[in-house]
Amino acid sequence: MVKLLDFSISNLTLDQTVDTASNFLSGSRARYLACINPHSLVVSEGDSEFKEALRTADILIPDGFGIVLASRILGLPIRHRVSGPDFFLDFTKHANSLGPLKYFLLGSSERVIEKMVKRLKQEAPNIDVCGVLSPPYKEQFTESENEYMVHVINACRPDVLWVGLSAPKQEKWIFQIREKVDVPFVAAIGAGFDFYAGTKKRSSFFWQRAGLEWLPRFLREPRRLWSRNLKSTPIFLSWVAREKLRQIRGKDNIEH
Repeated sequence: MVKLLDFSISNLTLDQTVDTASNFLSGSRARYLACINPHSLVVSEGDSEFKEALRTADILIPDGFGIVLASRILGLPIRHRVSGPDFFLDFTKHANSLGPLKYFLLGSSERVIEKMVKRLKQEAPNIDVCGVLSPPYKEQFTESENEYMVHVINACRPDVLWVGLSAPKQEKWIFQIREKVDVPFVAAIGAGFDFYAGTKKRSSFFWQRAGLEWLPRFLREPRRLWSRNLKSTPIFLSWVAREKLRQIRGKDNIEH
């Protein structure tokens, strides 16, 4: 783990992250993976529950290239971006090779989940989707809704609970129910549901490699993504610049 702007972020490669998460499957309590990017980091500054949910994740993966860039600027050892969708793909390939495992899918729409289940049956026959839930689209669930979802999940006894409710809702929800679910591993992957189902198109590998995966998505959905890219990014970069200045001043003080 690497401390970046007061968050402990994983500096593992994608393969190492999959291996670490796989080890959680034999545990007795729910271990939790979340994604962090510049936007979620900025949003968490004004949302204490979201910040706590990110800070208490067992693995906090650098989902946005901005996190990797900030690490380079600050001389930190986060060298690889590990996105939620990539983690889902590689973990599923690995899980399928391990033998029978049970997935529970919670989030998105019924249509998206149906497409995910169909693809999983084709690509990962050793994985049993033992349960699915597409909760009502709302900012926050009621206590009775949470109790119902926990009851359904526990009745299915999955090995992995995948949550695709979008941030910060998904992280806060997991933070609230984590001690109540009988699941060894829980992962919040947001848009990973849509990408795997094929209902949303992911930017090409060219844009991903260039660190600009956000750009084609922004051009397709500017109204929805303007805050993330045109508001949060400058704030995040200003924080990184401020931290860099602190490093320089600290170094100068040591030398003098």
